[in-house]
Amino acid sequence: MTTSTLSPKKLLVAGIALSAALGLGACSSEDSASAAPASSSSSQASRPEPIASLPAIPAGGSTAVALDANFVSALGTLGLTPGTIGGATLTDGSISFPITGGTVTVFDKSSGYRPYVQGTLLHQNSGLSLTAGGTTVELTNFTVDPGTPARLFGDVAVNGQQAAASAPLFDLDGTTLNPISMDSNGNAVLQGTTVKLSPEAAGLLNQTFGTDALEGGLVIGIATITVPTS
Repeated sequence: MTTSTLSPKKLLVAGIALSAALGLGACSSEDSASAAPASSSSSQASRPEPIASLPAIPAGGSTAVALDANFVSALGTLGLTPGTIGGATLTDGSISFPITGGTVTVFDKSSGYRPYVQGTLLHQNSGLSLTAGGTTVELTNFTVDPGTPARLFGDVAVNGQQAAASAPLFDLDGTTLNPISMDSNGNAVLQGTTVKLSPEAAGLLNQTFGTDALEGGLVIGIATITVPTS
C-alpha cells in the first residue's frame, strides 16, 4: 500500500486507527482470544497489506488528561504536589502534553492479524512532576504503545537522576472511548480512554515517597487525544 501522500482522508483514517489502538487497552474476551496465535500457520506468520498507514504523525496535536477527583484527593492526602515539565500545561484540572510525532499502521481486524493496530504516539520533552518535601519525581517523554494491553511508557527521574527509562507508567482502558469526532479546526478528536496507574509505577512511587497508599489500577483521569488532519 502506498502512503507517500498524506491526504486529509488518510490522516483521518490514521485518527480512527489511533482510536482503535487506545481501545485495545481493554479488549473483549473474543478479541483477546483472536489475538493469540492459534498455531504456527496463523496469520501472525504472514503480514497482510495494511488498510491504512501513517509513517509520520504530524506534530501539533496533544494528549490531555482530565484528572480524576479521587486521584487529586490522593495526591493531597500524600502531600504530593503535581507540576508540569517542558511544553506540558496544567489548567482547570486537566494536564496536556504536546504530540511530537509517531507512526501508526492499521490492518483489517477481520483478517485475524494481531495486533491489528501498530505504532507509537510520541510526546518528547514534556511530562509530569510529583513533589513532596525534598523529593521530586519527573515522568517525561511519554510514548503511547497500542499493544495488548495498551500502555503509556515514559522516563522516570528522581531529583534529577534517572531511575528508569521507558518504564510502563499508565495502563489505557479503551472501553470508555467515544466515537471519533472532528473539532472546529478539522482535527480528529479521540475522547474517553481511561488512564490508570500501572502496578510498576505504583511500586516505584511508593518506594520513592515512603508509602504504600498507591496501587495499580488507580484511575488518573480521562484522556482526550487531538490529532491534526492537515
